[in-house]
Amino acid sequence: MTNKRKGKVGSSFDAFLAEQGVLEECEEQAVKQILADQIKAAMEKDRLTKAAMAVRMQTSRRALDRLLDPANTSVTLHTLQRAAVAIGRQLRLELI
Repeated sequence: MTNKRKGKVGSSFDAFLAEQGVLEECEEQAVKQILADQIKAAMEKDRLTKAAMAVRMQTSRRALDRLLDPANTSVTLHTLQRAAVAIGRQLRLELI
């Protein structure tokens, strides 16, 4: 019987993405996906339609659709703040 070493083999996935030059883009997309999912979940919990959410945010349904689109990473902090208030949450950003 042979003893195999457990542990890392090669570089991390983050290192691979950095080598490919797409780490930053992937991280942006992941953060946006998480935020969109959290907003959608809160809307479902409160039984809010997109139209009602847009009214609470004082914006259009098209703007809300862009906010909820995980591929669209060009959302402003102002829009995120209005969404958070509309679902009774606080937006907290952190640099680490």
